[in-house]
Amino acid sequence: MAQQPARVAVVTGGARGIGKAAALALARKGYTVALVDRLAAELRDTARKIEAIGVPCLAVENDVADYAAVQAAGSSILARWGRVDVLVNNAGIAQPKTLLEITESEWDQTIAVNLKGYFNWCKALAAPMLAAGGGRIVNISSVNANTGAGPNAVSKFAYCAAKAGILGLTRGLARELAPSIIVNAVCPGAVDTEFTREHFEKRGLGILKSIPLGRLGTPEDIAEVILFLATAEPMYLTGEVIDADGGQWIN
Repeated sequence: MAQQPARVAVVTGGARGIGKAAALALARKGYTVALVDRLAAELRDTARKIEAIGVPCLAVENDVADYAAVQAAGSSILARWGRVDVLVNNAGIAQPKTLLEITESEWDQTIAVNLKGYFNWCKALAAPMLAAGGGRIVNISSVNANTGAGPNAVSKFAYCAAKAGILGLTRGLARELAPSIIVNAVCPGAVDTEFTREHFEKRGLGILKSIPLGRLGTPEDIAEVILFLATAEPMYLTGEVIDADGGQWIN
């Protein structure tokens, strides 16, 4: 085992977008980072950016929907660094098809990546985190978990169902793992990423008019909320859901 670092974070879907921004924010805070993603080239590029900050980074090519592969990857991270303090579950895929269009296999894949993947990584790391005295889990959901897929939504009902499941997962684990592990969720709204950019460009100014802050979110906007939930001390929030949507869905 390599020398044990002071703090370790695992970020799934860490190659680009919100995951990349969160991983960089945690690295700037001094965390050693394990990046998890299927996008090999982008994964390596983000890892190099993290190492340039001056902290170690491990790039882990992994399909979060594969239970056995996730358990093996979690074990390899623990074998290398001896601990995990923060898990950011962020990996996800789009699903733009409606109920009348989607196939069974497409539904299954949407749920497997966007919901089961979160379970897989929680299962891999919760017991070691508890044994080490605790930690933080931050789950990335979506405002669509509460609103459904509106006309501006990139993805439709299957994605909404998976993201709503993440909120139940968050609240259930917050109770089960308390007081040692704090579990919270973030629901991003309209965020300008590689994942969404083409869609929002087609929508033009219409979507901006629905956002009180007058702009799309950035991955860095969401990363700041993740960083707060992952690192702020003291922390008296668990099982909570923070909407980061520029006020679009104020209620």
